[in-house]
Amino acid sequence: MPSKRPTPGPGQESVWDYPRPPRLEPVSDRIRVVFNGVTIADTTDAYRVLETSHPPVYYIPPADIQDGVLDPARRTSHCEWKGRAAYFDVVVDGTRAKEAAWAYPTPTERFEDIADYVAFYPSKMEACYVGDEQAKAQEGDFYGGWLTSNIVGPFKGGPGTWGW
Repeated sequence: MPSKRPTPGPGQESVWDYPRPPRLEPVSDRIRVVFNGVTIADTTDAYRVLETSHPPVYYIPPADIQDGVLDPARRTSHCEWKGRAAYFDVVVDGTRAKEAAWAYPTPTERFEDIADYVAFYPSKMEACYVGDEQAKAQEGDFYGGWLTSNIVGPFKGGPGTWGW
């Protein structure tokens, strides 16, 4: 764990105040994902997962993702909290981002509200928005968190942070 943690300012959240095990909560902000010049996801019915030391990860309902942009990939992984994840390539007009999104088809009971909802790595997308703010990618591609101005770290994921 890092020795210096900034104090959140007004309207900010510290990722060090997020719980472990993680918490799932609905999001009222508009969440958008843009890839290859096309808005491929647009919703006001997302969820976010909050976990100690990580920026939020946003999960978008499949009905709010453009048809045909998700191509199942072979990769799977296992989260101790959410269960087995399935990955997708994102494809728009012939441009492909490999393993750029994931979902939990049969998540654990605690996360059943996000069954088949899709999360996107902001580092592999052209832009990801929370409200009108363009999110930045969490360093590293293991967690896929979305950084916005109301979230303060330091954040796990970059070089030298795996032992926290």
